[in-house]
Amino acid sequence: MKESKLIEMQRKVEVLGSALKKTLIRLDALQEFTQGILTSFQIHIGKDEWEKIVEQLKDIDKREEEEKPKEK
Repeated sequence: MKESKLIEMQRKVEVLGSALKKTLIRLDALQEFTQGILTSFQIHIGKDEWEKIVEQLKDIDKREEEEKPKEK
């Protein structure tokens, strides 16, 4: 390969690496934000109501898991 082609490929890899790094930083910030929102919601609705919601979500997941084998 020509040296110019290798240099061009190296630049592209650096750009992709930089984009990936920025994306991971943003993803981490989004995770922290959503965790904060979730914690605020838990505090707002109270422990009992939160546990009801968690149980409802578990029931939904369980039903979806039971339906998956039927689809195959």
